[in-house]
Amino acid sequence: MNVSIKQIQVFVAVARSQSFAEACTLVHLSQPALSISIKNLELAVGGKLLARSTRSLELTPEGAEFFPVAQRLLEDWNRSLEDVHNLFTLRRGKLDIAAMPTFASSLLPQILADYHRQYADIKVTIHDVIAESVVDMAREGRVELGVSFDPGDAQDLDFQPLFLDKLVAVLPPKHTLLKKKKLKWSDLKNTTFIALQRPSSIRLLMDSSLLAHNIELSPDFEAHQLASIGRMVSTGLGSSVVPTLSIGQMEEMGAVCRPISAPVIARNVGLITRKRHPISVATKAMIAVIHSWQETRSAR
Repeated sequence: MNVSIKQIQVFVAVARSQSFAEACTLVHLSQPALSISIKNLELAVGGKLLARSTRSLELTPEGAEFFPVAQRLLEDWNRSLEDVHNLFTLRRGKLDIAAMPTFASSLLPQILADYHRQYADIKVTIHDVIAESVVDMAREGRVELGVSFDPGDAQDLDFQPLFLDKLVAVLPPKHTLLKKKKLKWSDLKNTTFIALQRPSSIRLLMDSSLLAHNIELSPDFEAHQLASIGRMVSTGLGSSVVPTLSIGQMEEMGAVCRPISAPVIARNVGLITRKRHPISVATKAMIAVIHSWQETRSAR
């Protein structure tokens, strides 16, 4: 059975108006075209839906039974079109973002506030997971957008850099090294050193960069979370290094941060999406908001 939505519209217009002439105006068809549409609908359903004479037009019993069904079909169709229209106009929708915790807890809240001001009807879910999991979630299509470190030579992913995140030293209050405004990696050799556990991308970046500069820095303690490291440092257990994004979190715990160089160790943070896969209007809008935030941040 092949029935078009236009045929349903024509039938409902005729049934409501009880007039071919009025129905023609309602559905913007000529009377011959409208008659053909009704005839084709009746052929498709297998019988007469309208009883016509020179003086009257009324529904057959079968037509009367079909009329409320046709109305519901038309209402469902219009509602479905409106739902799709709302998606495109950002009056409805859902957005999932994966972001590494350092970004999710520091810079992302302001971006979300900007986004919500513009698109209040979009429901947003944040997956604050480690950098490696952000890449995995984007790659597997579980999120359309990820914020993490550069995944490197990933043929299936697009990466748009936002900014460079440097590692900084983090020290307990009143530590002797705080007399220096800037530190070198060699300054940390004689401290009790706390590091992130492998296979953390930050730990791997630190290890490979120090090895390339013939610097050996053996951790006395290791932890899985930056928050744990911050608490350990703030209580005076030792020193550590964290991304610049974590400075606020470290300072809230009472630790003190200093720039560290020789070498400067840094990594690009940016947006991750899947190549050759379309993204939703809601995600495109979020990317635009992030770029606007980036321009404002760079201008400061």
